[in-house]
Amino acid sequence: MATVMVFGTFDMIHLGHENLFRQARSLVSDPHLIVSVARDSATLRIKGTNPRHSEEERLEALRKHPLVDEALLGDENGYMEHITKIAPDLIALGYDQSGEYVDHLAEDLRHVGLETRIVRLASHEPERYKTSKLLN
Repeated sequence: MATVMVFGTFDMIHLGHENLFRQARSLVSDPHLIVSVARDSATLRIKGTNPRHSEEERLEALRKHPLVDEALLGDENGYMEHITKIAPDLIALGYDQSGEYVDHLAEDLRHVGLETRIVRLASHEPERYKTSKLLN
Protein backbone atom coordinates (compact mmCIF):
# COMPACT_ATOMS: atom_id res chain seq x y z
CA MET A 1 0.00 0.00 0.00
CA ALA A 2 1.24 3.48 -0.89
CA THR A 3 0.20 6.57 1.06
CA VAL A 4 -0.90 9.51 -1.06
CA MET A 5 -1.70 12.91 0.50
CA VAL A 6 -3.71 15.77 -0.89
CA PHE A 7 -4.43 19.12 0.73
CA GLY A 8 -7.20 21.67 0.56
CA THR A 9 -9.96 23.62 2.21
CA PHE A 10 -12.81 21.53 0.77
CA ASP A 11 -15.54 23.97 1.77
CA MET A 12 -17.80 21.93 -0.45
CA ILE A 13 -16.96 18.68 -2.19
CA HIS A 14 -17.63 18.97 -5.91
CA LEU A 15 -16.75 17.06 -9.08
CA GLY A 16 -13.41 18.86 -9.34
CA HIS A 17 -12.43 17.52 -5.90
CA GLU A 18 -13.63 14.04 -6.78
CA ASN A 19 -11.50 14.19 -9.92
CA LEU A 20 -8.54 15.27 -7.75
CA PHE A 21 -9.12 12.26 -5.48
CA ARG A 22 -9.35 9.89 -8.46
CA GLN A 23 -6.22 11.30 -10.08
CA ALA A 24 -4.30 11.04 -6.81
CA ARG A 25 -5.43 7.44 -6.28
CA SER A 26 -4.45 6.50 -9.83
CA LEU A 27 -0.81 7.46 -9.28
CA VAL A 28 -0.05 4.27 -7.31
CA SER A 29 -1.23 0.69 -7.58
CA ASP A 30 -2.55 0.22 -4.02
CA PRO A 31 -3.43 3.71 -2.74
CA HIS A 32 -4.28 4.86 0.76
CA LEU A 33 -5.58 8.41 0.18
CA ILE A 34 -5.17 10.83 3.06
CA VAL A 35 -6.84 14.23 2.76
CA SER A 36 -5.41 17.04 4.83
CA VAL A 37 -8.12 19.59 5.57
CA ALA A 38 -7.00 23.19 6.02
CA ARG A 39 -7.59 24.63 9.46
CA ASP A 40 -9.99 27.56 9.70
CA SER A 41 -7.15 29.85 10.80
CA ALA A 42 -4.95 28.78 7.86
CA THR A 43 -7.79 29.35 5.39
CA LEU A 44 -8.31 32.85 6.72
CA ARG A 45 -4.56 33.58 6.58
CA ILE A 46 -4.04 32.19 3.07
CA LYS A 47 -7.31 33.07 1.32
CA GLY A 48 -8.27 36.13 3.35
CA THR A 49 -11.75 34.75 4.10
CA ASN A 50 -13.24 32.26 6.50
CA PRO A 51 -14.61 29.05 5.03
CA ARG A 52 -18.40 28.70 5.03
CA HIS A 53 -18.17 25.45 6.95
CA SER A 54 -16.08 24.85 10.06
CA GLU A 55 -12.99 22.68 9.90
CA GLU A 56 -14.84 19.97 11.83
CA GLU A 57 -17.76 19.98 9.37
CA ARG A 58 -15.39 19.82 6.40
CA LEU A 59 -13.38 17.06 8.05
CA GLU A 60 -16.48 14.98 8.76
CA ALA A 61 -17.73 15.32 5.17
CA LEU A 62 -14.39 14.06 3.85
CA ARG A 63 -14.25 11.18 6.31
CA LYS A 64 -17.54 9.98 4.85
CA HIS A 65 -16.46 10.31 1.21
CA PRO A 66 -16.02 6.94 -0.54
CA LEU A 67 -12.82 8.00 -2.39
CA VAL A 68 -11.09 9.12 0.84
CA ASP A 69 -9.43 6.54 3.07
CA GLU A 70 -8.49 8.96 5.83
CA ALA A 71 -9.05 12.65 6.53
CA LEU A 72 -7.29 14.78 9.11
CA LEU A 73 -6.85 18.40 10.05
CA GLY A 74 -3.72 20.14 8.86
CA ASP A 75 -1.32 21.91 11.18
CA GLU A 76 -2.48 25.06 12.94
CA ASN A 77 0.85 26.74 12.13
CA GLY A 78 3.07 25.66 9.28
CA TYR A 79 2.48 22.39 7.46
CA MET A 80 5.34 19.97 7.98
CA GLU A 81 4.44 18.48 11.36
CA HIS A 82 1.58 16.30 10.16
CA ILE A 83 3.33 15.48 6.88
CA THR A 84 6.40 14.31 8.81
CA LYS A 85 4.28 12.09 11.07
CA ILE A 86 2.55 10.44 8.11
CA ALA A 87 5.63 10.26 5.85
CA PRO A 88 3.58 9.85 2.66
CA ASP A 89 4.99 8.12 -0.36
CA LEU A 90 3.48 10.76 -2.62
CA ILE A 91 1.98 14.22 -2.31
CA ALA A 92 -0.46 15.15 -5.08
CA LEU A 93 -0.93 18.89 -5.52
CA GLY A 94 -3.95 20.41 -7.18
CA TYR A 95 -3.41 22.33 -10.40
CA ASP A 96 -4.05 25.66 -8.66
CA GLN A 97 -2.24 25.15 -5.37
CA SER A 98 0.55 27.63 -4.81
CA GLY A 99 2.09 29.85 -2.20
CA GLU A 100 3.00 29.29 1.41
CA TYR A 101 3.82 25.60 1.49
CA VAL A 102 3.99 24.62 -2.17
CA ASP A 103 6.96 26.84 -3.01
CA HIS A 104 9.28 25.16 -0.49
CA LEU A 105 7.67 21.74 -0.16
CA ALA A 106 10.37 19.69 -1.91
CA GLU A 107 13.13 21.39 0.06
CA ASP A 108 11.24 21.02 3.36
CA LEU A 109 10.62 17.31 2.71
CA ARG A 110 14.33 16.74 2.07
CA HIS A 111 15.21 18.74 5.20
CA VAL A 112 13.23 16.32 7.41
CA GLY A 113 14.63 13.29 5.60
CA LEU A 114 11.57 12.33 3.55
CA GLU A 115 11.86 11.09 -0.02
CA THR A 116 8.24 11.83 -0.79
CA ARG A 117 7.48 12.26 -4.48
CA ILE A 118 5.48 15.36 -5.47
CA VAL A 119 3.10 15.29 -8.43
CA ARG A 120 1.06 18.17 -9.84
CA LEU A 121 -2.41 17.02 -10.92
CA ALA A 122 -4.30 18.25 -13.96
CA SER A 123 -7.30 20.52 -13.70
CA HIS A 124 -10.81 19.24 -14.26
CA GLU A 125 -13.05 21.85 -15.88
CA PRO A 126 -11.83 24.67 -13.60
CA GLU A 127 -14.24 27.10 -15.25
CA ARG A 128 -17.08 24.97 -13.79
CA TYR A 129 -15.70 23.13 -10.78
CA LYS A 130 -13.99 25.60 -8.51
CA THR A 131 -15.50 26.22 -5.07
CA SER A 132 -15.25 30.02 -5.32
CA LYS A 133 -17.20 29.96 -8.60
CA LEU A 134 -19.80 27.46 -7.36
CA LEU A 135 -20.51 29.49 -4.23
CA ASN A 136 -21.10 32.72 -6.18
